[in-house]
Amino acid sequence: MAKNRFGKPDPLQGKATADTYLGFDFGVKKIGAAVGQTATASASPLQTIRAVNQQPDWLAIGKLIQEWQPAGLVVGISRQQDGTDNPVTPLMLKFCRQLEGRFRLPVHQQDETLTTFEAKQLLFDDMQTSATKLWAVQDQLAAQLILQSWLNGVSHRKEHDEPLSH
Repeated sequence: MAKNRFGKPDPLQGKATADTYLGFDFGVKKIGAAVGQTATASASPLQTIRAVNQQPDWLAIGKLIQEWQPAGLVVGISRQQDGTDNPVTPLMLKFCRQLEGRFRLPVHQQDETLTTFEAKQLLFDDMQTSATKLWAVQDQLAAQLILQSWLNGVSHRKEHDEPLSH
């Protein structure tokens, strides 16, 4: 069974199965991580991974992959409103290629437009979260929103017998 942040079994998380996916909200300084299952079409925040020397912490990411044994990974990709790349888009795409190369898992890209903003709004407005706590968890909530959007799309595609896309 998955463990919560205190190292105790988490009754809300089922065991990793073939329909488990990890979602990532990539940032240069930190990366939010979430886990979800296609069977339940639900995602939960996991943790925030800090960058090491402006590089993803591959050891921490590897530990998550080892623990959850996902069928695939979902990475949020941000673009300008007109669809063109913004300054961080090439770094996000590089992160996708590196994930695929290092862990030999399919990497699905999901539009992440406004997910960090939405995460901040949820935490700050709806949950009255302090600015310090907000900074610590906004990325994992953004990862949850990215993965949830992708899972919702998978559920929709299953209903219409459409293939999953990368």
